[in-house]
Amino acid sequence: MDFKENEPIYLQIAGAVSENILTGKWPAGEKITSIRDLAIELEVNPNTVNRAYELLQNQEVIINKRGMGLFVALDGAVKIKAIRKERFMQQELPEFFRNIHLLDIELNDLQHLYQQFKKDNRKPKTDTTNENE
Repeated sequence: MDFKENEPIYLQIAGAVSENILTGKWPAGEKITSIRDLAIELEVNPNTVNRAYELLQNQEVIINKRGMGLFVALDGAVKIKAIRKERFMQQELPEFFRNIHLLDIELNDLQHLYQQFKKDNRKPKTDTTNENE
């Protein structure tokens, strides 16, 4: 993982863990990488990983099962999306609107590009129903 200079490392780690949850790499209810193992993998101090995990626990994205380790909360992905959506609406969207206004770009000009992006980045469907039912 390449860390950025302009954001605390623990926040970047929390973001990477959240990404793993959103992409399904770490599914709901699954045990996640231990603090020590993730610190070794990322070559950071375990206290930094602990701080990231504490943030995610406070947000109820991950839960601590005493004596068993840390697990993705059953609604962890939903909570991450809500947190990220709020941050996007408050911080990033105003800057986006400012830029499209300054560049005289209309939202309908972006619609085709966004639809193409969604098509190119569509999540594969997981069908859990039995076809014989």
